[in-house]
Parts: sequence; structure tokens; C-alpha cells
Amino acid sequence: MTGASVPVPVLEIENVVKRFGAIEALKGVSFTLGPGEILGLVGDNGAGKSTLLKIISGALDPTSGSVKLNGEHLEFGNPAQQRQAGIEAVYQDLGLVGNLDVAGNFFLGRELRLRDHRSPLAFLNKRAMRLQARDAIARLHITIPGSVAQRVNSLSGGQRQAVAIARAAFWKRELLLLDEPTAALGVEATAEVGHLIMKIAKEENVPIIVVSHDIAEVLKVADRVVVLRQGEVTAELTGSETSAAEVVGYITGTIAQETEEGG
Repeated sequence: MTGASVPVPVLEIENVVKRFGAIEALKGVSFTLGPGEILGLVGDNGAGKSTLLKIISGALDPTSGSVKLNGEHLEFGNPAQQRQAGIEAVYQDLGLVGNLDVAGNFFLGRELRLRDHRSPLAFLNKRAMRLQARDAIARLHITIPGSVAQRVNSLSGGQRQAVAIARAAFWKRELLLLDEPTAALGVEATAEVGHLIMKIAKEENVPIIVVSHDIAEVLKVADRVVVLRQGEVTAELTGSETSAAEVVGYITGTIAQETEEGG
């Protein structure tokens, strides 16, 4: 009898090392991520979380090791190449332009244009961009006052975060990276963003890496949690089978110390 086939990982991090001069920010980090899986990447300040996220997104080159997407080695150079490979990232600054409307932000740098054979100029196809942005937001059940013609600087912090994540989900094909997606948000907005993350992963089958200091919120959405400490993976935990106290223990090193002392 043939056993069930194991899904090929979408993302494979293999022994990634990153040095900045004499400082070794990452010390041989390895893990995988499967289709539709949410992975929480946690650790104290300086643990290497942001460095690893920037390597995956193409903003940094690793000193050694490799990153594979669907079995293919990623070529590092700039984030545009990773976006072409199907990787979208949302960082804490969100990358939104406040005086543009929601649709304009959806297509920022990737605008749709109308071309007139009688003129060398190409004009923005605002109608098509607004229709596509509206459909994407409706599909994800995001609540935004007014329409996609609303300027982003008129939205709340939670609504802006939702727009940034929805934009990434709209353009993504393979992998979504979220850096502190609920930072500075209130309880209600945090819950809405959490639901949005799970919806994208489970209904769109998109794997997501969530980097956050909010352990409780990570555990609400993550299938697995990878703990980084001083540039190394110290634990890989199942989200539903761990607790915030256990995760914090690995982050601070107290659980590892207790294990060593008891051994």
C-alpha cells in the first residue's frame, strides 16, 4: 500500500548564515513552509527575525546557505526579483502613499495604462485599477469606509494595515511575508487583521510568515512557531500545542537552561 504523498514545501530555508563584519546575525537557520501554512517567526530584539525576512524577500544576500521556492534556488539581488518569483512582503511602514487612493496604492509601481496609438503617451487606466482593487477587497471581506477611491490617509491604522496586506495578497502567487502586522493596533483591529491572515492562507492556499513580538496573537493564527535566539533556531513548535509561556521560555533561554541543568 502506498503511503500518502507529502506536499513539496513551498519555501525551504537551508543552513542560512548572515554575517555583518564580525557579527553573525544568523547561524545556520533551517526550516520549511508548506502550502497554506502560517508560520510564526518569533524572538527577542536582535534574534535575527528581520534579517531573515529581508533575505527571503531579496533585500539582503545571505553569507551562505540557500533559499528555495518550490524547489528552485532563489537568485538574490533586489526585492523586485523576489516579487517576480511570487513573494510579497509587508513591513511595518506598510509602504503606502497617503495622498493616493486605495486603488492607486494597490497598483503602486505596477499601474495599468491605456495606450492610444495616436499618441506616444500612456494614461492611467483608473477604472480598471479601481474595479480590480474593489473585487480583491470584497473577496477578502475587508471593511473600508467609502470606496477604493478613498485616500489612504483618511483611513484608520487597522484599515491601512488591511489595505497593505490585501495589496500583497492581490499580487502574491507563492509566499506572503508580514513584519509586525498588528503593531500599534487596537484589540478590534488586531482581531480583524488576524482573521484576514487566516483567510488568505486557508482560502487562497498561500503560505505566510508572520514576524511579531505579540506572542498571544501569533498563537491565534500560526500553525507552527519557529523561535530564533541569537541567530539560531532554538525551537520549532506546533501552534495549537504550545503556550505563550513556553514560547517566551525558549525566547529567553530559560527552558533550554532548565533542560540542560536537569539532564
